[in-house]
Amino acid sequence: MNEATSLDALSSVLTKLAENPHDLATHAEHVRVAQETGLEDQVEAALDMLTDIWPAGDYAWIPLLDKKLKDVDLESAEGLTSVLELFQKAERDYLSIPILKKHLEYLIERHAHFAELDEKPEDLGELFTNEWTRNAIEEVVNKGIGHLTESQELWEMQREWESEILQNMPESERGPLVARMDEILLTRLKQPHSEHDATFQAYSSFTTAFKPADEYEPLLVQASKSKAAAIKAWNRREQMESSLRQAGYSLEGYQYYIASEVRAKNKDLFVLTGLYERAIAEADRRRWSGEPGAEEVLRSFWIGYVDVLRQSESENKQVLSVFKRATRSVPGSGEIWSRYLRFLERTESESPSVAAAYESALSYPPIHSDVEALVSLILARAGYEKRLIDSGNAEDHTMETLVHVLIEGIARVRQALKAGDPRLRVEKFFSALCFEREHEDMREHAISVWQDAAKHYKTSYLAWTEYTDTLTKLEHYDTARKTFKDIALKNLDWPEAIWEAWVQFEHLHGSVKDIEECLDRIEKARAQVNARRAKEAEKAAYAAMQIEAEKQANVLVDEVIAARSDAPGQGVSQTNGAEVAMDVDGSSGTLKRKAEEEVEEDSTSKKARTEQKPVTLKRDRENSTVFVADLPADTTEEDLKQLFKDCGPIREIKLTQLPNSLVATVEFMDRESVPAGLTKDKKRIHGQEIAVHLAWKSTLYVTNFPEKADDAYIRELFGKYGVIFDVRWPSKKFKSTRRFCYVQYTSTASAEAALELHGRELEPGRRLSVLISNPERKKERTDSDANDREIYVAGLSKFVSKGDLEKLFSTYGSIKEVRMDTDERGHSKGVAFVEFEQATDAISALAANNHELKRRRIAVTLADTRRSKKPATGRKPEIKNRSVRIKNLPPGTQEGLLQQALEKRGAVKRVEVFADKNEAVAELENPAEAGKLLLHPDPLVFNGNTLELTEETLADATRPVAPPVTGGLFVPRSAVSRPRAGLGSKKGRGGAVVSAAAAGNRPGPSVPSTQTSNTTGQAGAGAKTKGQDDFRKMLGGA
Repeated sequence: MNEATSLDALSSVLTKLAENPHDLATHAEHVRVAQETGLEDQVEAALDMLTDIWPAGDYAWIPLLDKKLKDVDLESAEGLTSVLELFQKAERDYLSIPILKKHLEYLIERHAHFAELDEKPEDLGELFTNEWTRNAIEEVVNKGIGHLTESQELWEMQREWESEILQNMPESERGPLVARMDEILLTRLKQPHSEHDATFQAYSSFTTAFKPADEYEPLLVQASKSKAAAIKAWNRREQMESSLRQAGYSLEGYQYYIASEVRAKNKDLFVLTGLYERAIAEADRRRWSGEPGAEEVLRSFWIGYVDVLRQSESENKQVLSVFKRATRSVPGSGEIWSRYLRFLERTESESPSVAAAYESALSYPPIHSDVEALVSLILARAGYEKRLIDSGNAEDHTMETLVHVLIEGIARVRQALKAGDPRLRVEKFFSALCFEREHEDMREHAISVWQDAAKHYKTSYLAWTEYTDTLTKLEHYDTARKTFKDIALKNLDWPEAIWEAWVQFEHLHGSVKDIEECLDRIEKARAQVNARRAKEAEKAAYAAMQIEAEKQANVLVDEVIAARSDAPGQGVSQTNGAEVAMDVDGSSGTLKRKAEEEVEEDSTSKKARTEQKPVTLKRDRENSTVFVADLPADTTEEDLKQLFKDCGPIREIKLTQLPNSLVATVEFMDRESVPAGLTKDKKRIHGQEIAVHLAWKSTLYVTNFPEKADDAYIRELFGKYGVIFDVRWPSKKFKSTRRFCYVQYTSTASAEAALELHGRELEPGRRLSVLISNPERKKERTDSDANDREIYVAGLSKFVSKGDLEKLFSTYGSIKEVRMDTDERGHSKGVAFVEFEQATDAISALAANNHELKRRRIAVTLADTRRSKKPATGRKPEIKNRSVRIKNLPPGTQEGLLQQALEKRGAVKRVEVFADKNEAVAELENPAEAGKLLLHPDPLVFNGNTLELTEETLADATRPVAPPVTGGLFVPRSAVSRPRAGLGSKKGRGGAVVSAAAAGNRPGPSVPSTQTSNTTGQAGAGAKTKGQDDFRKMLGGA
């Protein structure tokens, strides 16, 4: 970048900073552009601007400190003081061992310098005297003493300085210094750290030099006892420290380390505070470098830190200091600010006051665009004012202040985001306040609040139900009834809830006529809603199918042909090493059939068979599960069982602890129990109101995002709309082109708010697709059951057309599409795919197997590429050479997420997880990529587990294949054993003809006769057999 371009870029970034000085990413860009100019003054100005607004780590402070040390007069009190002030500022926010070392070096060097002078400058005063320097060094060392592995370096600098002062002191004056040195050493021995042996050796040397000889042994025995607990504490954490180092001090590694410490029965506050300081500093460094998700992790670290200090009842001075640092570091975190306000309330702080801290939070502009942060902050301030009123310590204006905070807060939330707060938490607070006995005169205000909320959140069933409930409580029955009539036909997010509320209202307060009119209107509304949903489903299905068609069009036929090419043997399916005759065509033994040989037809060979087995019903998880949010922290599975016990039989309850909330999923045995389960919305557990909704209503189906997008990218993109419960990724082991995921929020409103991303162009020409994951539309929207609805037809005559296939298979059900591979003249290449509207129709169409079409027998199987492909025998070693076995996986590992982690180190083709073993096998593009992955110097940490990577053995790579199902309806096998159809029946040399149709209907496995076996042997001895290439040519019509 030339000078002119650099200056233009600098001018542009300064303009952006003037418009938004709180944008950290713009500050990072400013520093980068300034460095590219090569102008030191511009770099210094950029770093100064950053540190004036944001806290920063050593990436900013070390250059500023170096510049300061170079420019100022280190002989004058003014220059020395300015450097000391800059060090204090640099150490204020984040732990940095390099900065602390530089500070110690500065103190020790300046002390030594002035000690050598014959006359110390008068204006220095106490600066750099022995006592002043001792205290300054101790203060610096204590800032980093909690770092278990690197604090020793700081402590050694202190010990060496103290030792030198002691050595140079006259023997008669050593007494106080010996006592101080003894205290320094013994204190260090009692602290967990990685260099206990060196510390103990230092104590031994000190005792030898400065203590009486007869005291040496007792003192060392006592010191050895005093260090035992610290050594034990270090030994418990040594493995964790090693894993953290091997993981490159990743944020995931810190999260896992902290979680293990927090779970401990007896928390070690010394270790925990040091660990949080290190984790926070690392998270800030990664945030500065632009790592996705680092901001959210940094917030969670600060929240955990202040919670641990509160639970440990730490000194208020220490906690206040941490809160001040946290609010500077993550000023957009409503959770931190709300905790800060409660801390100030609990400690009855007057400086700063709760009101002052509240205004400080609102002075940070980005917080005004974050609904969750605003709601947390507003409720914390409102709760403080209300508790003042309840305690009787309120002033005359406190109630007025409380109402002002709430009304202003409601407006702020709605301005922050178009969708506002879908849970209406501030409105609920205000409404509950109005209905308290002490404030009966305010009840009419509750109607105004909910009327205004319903007007703003026009499609929110929650706003309308709260409004009508309030009208009902205040006995405004006519207004409530009129409201129900008006909204019954509106396009709401959950109209069924409104209809149910209306019916209940009329049963309690209406006449027979009112009830019947209510039911009539609801029936009319239901018909309209169903029609609208059907139309939306059709549009969504069409859009999704267009996307999926583009992805599959060029790969589908090639995948199947490749699968056929990889099939082991000729007409042989292998099971645990034993050969079993294929039962696709009904051929006997392992004999091949020739296309030119005649076919002996039986009376039913030209008719497609229609017998089929009943379809086994699948577990309907999506339609049978409700999501429960806003749970109290102490909720148990038994609490939820008691709450939902009258709704229907429960299959499974799962409680999940998110960083700031507890949620659960409740799966019923059948979907009929769900409506009753949804009535538990707004019920209370342990006195706290909970939220219940259909799980799929808060889940988004997301596709067509950039290829580079991974889990962190998706979480960052969708995280601003609400709390994300989970992101589920599809496995790519069967189809590497799959690119979609499911994003599940803790609330339906968050999912609806995120729909604004639908159609957004994240890359040129690529528009994001975001849809509510309705399970009723799932099979049309995704490829979830595309293979179940599609059949694969082989052995076609080259004269067969699409029309012929449509005519044949339309007898089994409605056909969605027929795709046939053709040559340059438009003739069939022998294979086709027929996709039905329903999966049951596809199963029925399997009866057409062995049907004769244009003098060729066709083979029909499900086009199920999800069945495992067994490689040809010759390919096993080649696949093994580029495969890696992965052990020590965390339970519940998603194949898609694991593949994302592995792709950062190599080109991965597919990943298969074996959940029962917590292991996986990764197949890479080539052996070189596999070797690179195995030899990578850094360990691979995934969800807190350090993975074990080993070479895949041939024994591991060989998977047993299930034996063919015999008897009754033909059951298709996997793609590896595609039927070699279209060749008719095999006529043995002895003249025996084996009918394919007859053999196909024969119960039990096909067993070759003695004659057939002998013939096979003769053919093998005296005739030229056809190879795989010849066989493929016959199949391709060549």
